[in-house]
Amino acid sequence: MSELRPFIAGLPKAELHVHHVGSASPRIVAELAARHPDSQVPTDPEALVDYFVFTDFAHFIDVYLSVVDLVRTPEDVRLLTFEVARDMARQNIRYAELTVTPFSSTRRGIDEKAFMDAIEDARRAAEKELGVVLRWIFDIPGEAGLEAAEETCRLAVDLRPEGLVGFGLGGPEIGVPRPQFKPYFDRARAAGLHSVPHAGETTGPQTVWDALTELGAERIGHGTSSVRDERLLAHLAEHRIPLEVCPTSNIATRAVAAMDEHPLRKMVEAGVLVSVNSDDPPMFGTDLNTEYEVAARLLELDARGVADLAKQAVEASFLDFAGKSRIAAEIDAYTAAWLAR
Repeated sequence: MSELRPFIAGLPKAELHVHHVGSASPRIVAELAARHPDSQVPTDPEALVDYFVFTDFAHFIDVYLSVVDLVRTPEDVRLLTFEVARDMARQNIRYAELTVTPFSSTRRGIDEKAFMDAIEDARRAAEKELGVVLRWIFDIPGEAGLEAAEETCRLAVDLRPEGLVGFGLGGPEIGVPRPQFKPYFDRARAAGLHSVPHAGETTGPQTVWDALTELGAERIGHGTSSVRDERLLAHLAEHRIPLEVCPTSNIATRAVAAMDEHPLRKMVEAGVLVSVNSDDPPMFGTDLNTEYEVAARLLELDARGVADLAKQAVEASFLDFAGKSRIAAEIDAYTAAWLAR
């Protein structure tokens, strides 16, 4: 992979499965923790490396929520959002659909309009100053139940910010059946939002089927267990329903036992459209460039194959035709110049 590393670093990319708070680097988390000294989160970026070592998915959720609790004011929201975009720009990420959980902030007392203003102000600044185009996916924290679903749907539909394109569902899957959220997804879809729930990460293929049939999923977050159902894989391939694959995340949360056992190759061999993503990158000690290196190894790709993988993420995005064409052309031009060296 060493010869591909510089190619991947300069490759224009899109990212579709990456969480707002989960993208806070140790630098950002330490700054937020210093603002709120009553928190148990370390203020030393080096100490955060150990803090972000997880025993299982439940422990990951506990740590994740402790970082969420650091985002307490609109100024915190704006700082987090713009600095995440800055980290993306360093990786040549041109476009990202950032999963945002507004319920986690509004229930902590941040005014809902101030929250929307903060993310939108950061979005506009990121595009103008960094060249990173951000769009939002508002997701329901599944562990918070139907109250959170109602609130997230209301915020998405009634206060819809300009950058909002999708409606999702995150958090634990075990004990959180997908069908109960159908009314909220119906309302969001009727308002023109795309359906992008997590499913099949820590549960079996039936959760993915539920996301498709009950929630109208247009993309699936993770979908790791889909490979255990050949009929499901065929359905995903036939209908071009993408899977948002996050290899290092799956290992960190113990959703997959070892990287060599990751089902990415089986997904691709079945003809499923996949995108490569980082999920909660600093928490998992990764970034999108690293995830492309991992995918290149698992799929035995050369530079042209990696570029094709990057174009699949663009295809799977909710960008308009002009936006997709622009980034795809940039990927092609970059790859042609690289191969001509």
